[in-house]
Amino acid sequence: MTLKTTMTLLLAGAAMTLSASAATAQTNLRVFVSSQHRPDVWRKAFDMYEAKNANVKVTIETGGNTSEQQAQYLNTVMTAKDPSLDIMILDVIRPAQYAAAGWTVPFNDVLGNDAASAMKRYLPAYAEANTVDGKVVALPAFADAMFLYYRKDLLEKHGIQPPQTWGELAAAAKKVTEAEKDPNLQGLSFQGKAIEGAVCTFLLPYWSMGKQLVSDGKLSFDKEAAVKSLKLWKDFVDQGVAKKNIAEVATDDTRKEFQAGNVLFAVNWSYAWGQFQGAESAVKDKVGVVKLPAVQGGQPASCLGGWEWGVSAYSNNKTEAQKFVQYLSSPEVSEFMAINAALLPQFPEVYTDADVTKAVPWFANARPVVETAKARPVTPRYNEVSEIIRTTVNGVLAGQSTPEEGATQMEGRLRRVLR
Repeated sequence: MTLKTTMTLLLAGAAMTLSASAATAQTNLRVFVSSQHRPDVWRKAFDMYEAKNANVKVTIETGGNTSEQQAQYLNTVMTAKDPSLDIMILDVIRPAQYAAAGWTVPFNDVLGNDAASAMKRYLPAYAEANTVDGKVVALPAFADAMFLYYRKDLLEKHGIQPPQTWGELAAAAKKVTEAEKDPNLQGLSFQGKAIEGAVCTFLLPYWSMGKQLVSDGKLSFDKEAAVKSLKLWKDFVDQGVAKKNIAEVATDDTRKEFQAGNVLFAVNWSYAWGQFQGAESAVKDKVGVVKLPAVQGGQPASCLGGWEWGVSAYSNNKTEAQKFVQYLSSPEVSEFMAINAALLPQFPEVYTDADVTKAVPWFANARPVVETAKARPVTPRYNEVSEIIRTTVNGVLAGQSTPEEGATQMEGRLRRVLR
């Protein structure tokens, strides 16, 4: 073998070694994002991180239009101990459940001894939701709460102010729909399908009456208030304010129907606003948003939502994944997602950021709603509690049981779970 040939082989080998080294240095992160929460905008946030970290490549995976569908998929992935998924977005009700199952990695090591102080940057509800037995099990992606969206143009046309009570909403809906004579125009859309949103549907008027469902882990069920809550929603159907098949309506169905111009009032989460202002929206620049109505004599109540970033315990890239999640849960990304996707900030100061309030003016008044929104029952058996409430609500709205029968069934089933 000649010297020249030898040198050529050595150089080729060196090049291959460098190439292999470069490939080894490349970290590929796979992130699950719910399809209803603007994955197109999250992709831009991911791109910004990649631009600053050339050794990281982020792949986005989307799926599930409801919290239940997302959980079903993630439960399957985690049960299989699949290492291909590194990071997942979780409904606020799930971080404690996933941590208890051993499916996520705590952030205490990367946050250091100052983990508790680091969590104080966030709104208190999210610091609490993501901290279990002193361990930070996830980091907030964005905050959320339920609001009342309304057709600003139609209320102004008919000289009606945004309703402060559910009774006022029913009266306004009847007046406008009768005057408009549009067979496609619904008075109110809300979540009646047997999904997580139906739990909030039940609790909104129940809470407005000053009642709690669980206190100190024990059931504190008020049957009279439960009947009134179920009757309020069923009356909307019977009076024609809501459509007959409201029991089939999920969260994003409400968003789509309102966005198409077929709904006067809609109960929904903050993410819907950005969709309503899209170029193809039939209601662009015609939407108002206020806090939810109260029952007569009660106080307005909203349901606390929000989504959190968790790192899979089965990821082969835990360190880099945690680093990426810290970026995704930063004020910089919170502001970006607020401006570009109308996702509520998890940091108090971002609500009054000039760029944020310019892009989404109503966010300036949203923080008190988020801060006073009520969390769904806190119990290790929440999955069972949720199933009982949402199936009962769905059954009443579908006409399978009366509000009185539904309340009786709900109480009996809840007592067996929360003894």
